[in-house]
Formats: sequence, C-alpha cells, structure tokens
Amino acid sequence: MLELRPNCEYCDSDLPPESTEALICSFECTYCRTCAESVLQGHCPNCSGELMQRPRRPIDALKRHPASTKRVIKAPKT
Repeated sequence: MLELRPNCEYCDSDLPPESTEALICSFECTYCRTCAESVLQGHCPNCSGELMQRPRRPIDALKRHPASTKRVIKAPKT
C-alpha cells in the first residue's frame, strides 16, 4: 500500500493525500510537480526512475488506511 508521503522530498512543500501535484517513482520517492518537471526533469534523483502522478486514495479508504505523516527530505546532490 502506498505511504502517501506528506511532502516534496526536494523542496518540502506540502502534498496532502488528495493532491494532484504529487509525483512518485516506483520506490515512492515523492516530489511536487514543480520540482519534478523543472528541476528533476521527470526522473527520480535517487533511482533514476520515471516520476508519475501519485494516485489518490478514496476518502473511505483513507479513513481506514491514513496517509503517512513522516516527512522525508533529501538534500539535493551537488
């Protein structure tokens, strides 16, 4: 089951479970659309995988299986 992480790992902007701006790779690394498209050019900096729109969990399922509250932030590689 997807964690539905609450933030962009690059810029730390909030990405609530209902957000259409959240993109993820196959390992669930999570980024906002702005960072994914402009900075990361559609690829995860951790695994080089493709970033796709994160699916949204229906409200009734979200009540039984809530989104993660653990924020993940990874410093950009220089």
